[in-house]
Order: sequence, then structure tokens, then C-alpha cells
Amino acid sequence: MARSSVRGEGARPRVRQADDLGWDDSLYNENGNPTNKDDRGAKGKQSSEGDGSGGPRRGAGDGGSPRRRRRMLRWSASVLALLILGTAGAGYLYYQRLNDNIKKDDLNLGDEKDRAAKSKANAAGQTPLNILLIGSDARDTKENQALGGAKYDFNGTPLADVQMLLHLSADRSNMSVISMPRDTLLKMPKCTDPDTKKVYPATVGLVMTNTSLGRGGPGCTVATWEKLTKIHIDHFMKIDFSGVVSMADAIGGVPVCVDANLYSKDSQGHGSGLKLKEGTTSVKGTQALAWLRTRYGFEENTDIARTKAQHQYMNSMVRQMRENATISNPGKLRSLAETATKALTVDKGLGSVLKLYDLGNELKKVEPKRITMTTMPWQWAVSDSNRVEPKPVEAEQLFRLVREDIALDGKDKKKTATAVKASTDPAAADDQIGVTVQNGTRTATLGPVGGRARTVSQLLVGKGFTKAEADTSAATVEETTVIRYPSADLQGDAQAVAKALGVPLSAVKKSTDVSGVTLVVGADWREGTAYKAKAQDNTTPESADVLNGAKADACMHVNKDYTWS
Repeated sequence: MARSSVRGEGARPRVRQADDLGWDDSLYNENGNPTNKDDRGAKGKQSSEGDGSGGPRRGAGDGGSPRRRRRMLRWSASVLALLILGTAGAGYLYYQRLNDNIKKDDLNLGDEKDRAAKSKANAAGQTPLNILLIGSDARDTKENQALGGAKYDFNGTPLADVQMLLHLSADRSNMSVISMPRDTLLKMPKCTDPDTKKVYPATVGLVMTNTSLGRGGPGCTVATWEKLTKIHIDHFMKIDFSGVVSMADAIGGVPVCVDANLYSKDSQGHGSGLKLKEGTTSVKGTQALAWLRTRYGFEENTDIARTKAQHQYMNSMVRQMRENATISNPGKLRSLAETATKALTVDKGLGSVLKLYDLGNELKKVEPKRITMTTMPWQWAVSDSNRVEPKPVEAEQLFRLVREDIALDGKDKKKTATAVKASTDPAAADDQIGVTVQNGTRTATLGPVGGRARTVSQLLVGKGFTKAEADTSAATVEETTVIRYPSADLQGDAQAVAKALGVPLSAVKKSTDVSGVTLVVGADWREGTAYKAKAQDNTTPESADVLNGAKADACMHVNKDYTWS
């Protein structure tokens, strides 16, 4: 059921606060053109908050060999239309100008201890690739301010209103995308601005995920994702309003579908102004941006529904580009390359058209039928019923599948399990190993088993681990039993505990969230003294709201209050 709240409206400050969200859907007339109104609302509720949607990040043009006059422009089919794979090779100077257009920033602004371990290679020596796609609501140019529609926000603190993690499998057979709802509350790590050296301390309480961009730049958004998901991120790409519009214009329109006549505008002026007839319409330019920012009129008028609309658009764009894979007009091609490279900000490891070209060649290997769009499983936040938070067990399952390079469409070839190597650091004597035992037996449907940490700690004492102690704090949610350790010198100790209990070494994890060897008794060990590992569930959670890239008949459901005849 949609939540609603009424909040006061008024003039907005020049520097936006955490809830002044930017990818606003209430700033367009029925043709999708900006009205410059300043009455943005959040997440299906009439309020003075911003509206936070977003669009696909458009990619950069790549220069070819200086010996060639022209290259066909190829768009990656699987980067969700974000990367230009080729561009006019009009000489070295032109190539260099395109390179100079691309803005670059540091990849990760977090502390080393908060960073995720790098992805491991498969048996063939191939490694997966993870790219964080960021849609910024920055009003840092006149064009972006006009498109954003908020006249008081020029050059204000930007928000990362769209965040999608793109995972390309090690064997390049499939791609998975996870969207994090803009309304997600979470804790952020410490970040340091690389230019000003300003330090943003780790947050104590929960904050909106989109504020990470204002904590030193996109590298803090990367750090926030790594801390939450434990997925190593190799690159990021950030795009702004004008980039979305230019991209939509360049490809000549993207087919989108609604199941009824839609007019995203209510009597109080909330909505994008997007007006579409039932069925399929090709949208481009500011109309495409309006689609991507629309919340009022889709399903229950929530940010979650808007994410679904973004997925539909991006999948459709991929299919459209594969069907029309070349642009042969040199003038149009050069113009597109210029616009694309000026709108794009990437990490320094991706900061040239040649590197973007190489990346695109990898990404385009995936067919649309092997692209899986998902939304992070979520639940209404306890601290704020207008916000959401990761659904503990199911969100972690989705993150684990990506970490382990398991295809979200379930069509992976059978993989040979890689044996976990024993630590090269010898374990201390059993009676010298300190172990904290925690109760993680709570689940979404079952309460915790009382005294479970004490029972297992006593079991360890009986096996010679006399320093094992039960943690008496409140029980947590842990789907499977896990043993965590903070640093390499304690890996051997953690593995010794695992062997004593019959817990597989794959359940021994390095984590900066603990200060010593910590055993969390999970929901898979709610009773008994003998641990029996259950078969791992490698299916994508139903709550991830999967959309396959080849589903051409996807259609957004229109809220009955936003239809017209």
C-alpha cells in the first residue's frame, strides 16, 4: 500500500538538505518540457522534498585510430546504452579533445578497512567486472538547472538520485544490474574529499543513500556501496540531466509502454506532466527524461515504481541500439561524441575514450536475453515509514550471488566449486583463541532461539576453546552460520574454530565489522550441537523484482488517479 504524508512547502535553500531530492517529476508540462516549478515531492507523498528519479547514464565517445577518417558508432548493447563504443577518428587532436572532455575523479574515497576484497578469477583466469552507474541531480550548468527545474538550487550540493550496480560476469556471458532505491536509509563510511581534504566522518545513524555524492564526490558513493554489499567496484560512471536528454535525442527515441492513458499531474500540481496514450510510445529528449523521473502515475506513486520504469526504459534502449547499431553521418557522430564525453564523469582508471571503447567491447558480448535488471530487496524502514531499508536476508542473498559471480537469470553453466585454501598463518593453541559467539537465529518469520549463543560457546569450551564467550546483546539476523575475523593474522584462528565445529571454510569471512574471531550462529543452526550445512540457495529472491532484458512486452501499470480519456 502506498504511504502518504503532508509536509509544509516553501522556498528551498540554495544548498539542499538530505531530503531535498533532485530528479523531480513535477517540473514538466504535458510535453515533457521543464516548467521551472519548485514544488518537488518525495516518494508518492505530497511534500516539499525533491522527487529523486533518474535516467540512464549516457556514455562517452571513443576516438578511433588517427589514420581513419571515420568509424561507425557502435553502442554497447549491454551497458544499458551508457557507453559509446566508437567515434569519429578525425585525427589525433580531435581524439585528444574528446579525452579532455571526460571529467575524472577518484574511484573510492573510503578508508582501506571499509573496502571490499577484489573479485577472484574463475578457473579460466577471467575476472568479473563491477561498474557503479550514478545519476546526479546537479544544477551545475544553466542547461542542467533548466532541466532540473529548481531555480534556487544552482550549484548546490548534488545528490546521487540514481544508483545502479552493473555486474559483468567473468566469462562475459551475462550481466546483472542491481538498483538501490533512492529512499534507502543506511550507514555511510568515512570519506575524504580528494580536492579539499575535508573528512566526512562515518555516520552514526541512518541517512539517505543519495547524500553520499555530496560527501566528497562519486568515490564516496562507491565506498558506501562496497561497505553495504561487500562487492568490489572496479569503475564508476556518472551522468547528469543534460546527458540523459542528449542521449535520448541521439538515438532517435526509445519505445516505452503504459497499460492505460497516463497524465502525470494531479490537482495540486504534483507529477512530471508526462502525457502518453495507452500502449507503446517512442520517447526522446525532455520527454524521455520526464519518463525516467515520473513517480506520480506509476503503480502506487512510489520511488520503487519509478525504478521499474527506468528498468523498462533502459532494456528497451539496449534493444533499440542493437537493432540500429550504427550511425553513419559524420557530423551527427561527431556531435554525439562531443556531447557524450562532456556529460560523463568516470574514475581515473576509465578516463579515456580508448578505455571506454575497450570496456564497451567487453560489455557488448552479452545478449539482451542474458541481462537481468533487479531492485535491491527492501522493507519499510523502522525509523521512518516514508523510507526503505535493505531487507536483511534477501538483500544479502542478492549481493552474495553477485559477489560469487552467479547469474541472476539462473542460466549459469554448472560451475566447479573452488576449494577454500587453508590459511598460511598457523593458528594459535585452541585454549589461546578468543572467540565471541553471537546469536543470529532470528529470521523474518521466526524469533531468535533463546540462549543459543551461550549453548554454542559452551560447546566450544568443551572442545578446548576455553576463551569462548557468549555475546549477550540482542539477537541479529544471519541466514547461515558464519565466522568472521578482522585481519589476516587471525584467519588461521578462525579456520581452527570452523574445523572444530564442522563449519565449512567457505563460511569463514574477513570483516572489518568485528575486532576478533566472531562466530555468528545463524538460522541454519537453530538447534542441536552438530552443525549440518544445508545446500546453498542460489536463486534470485522474488523480492528483487526481476526484469529480463529481452522482455519487449513490459508495460508500466498506470495508477487509476492519473488516467485520462
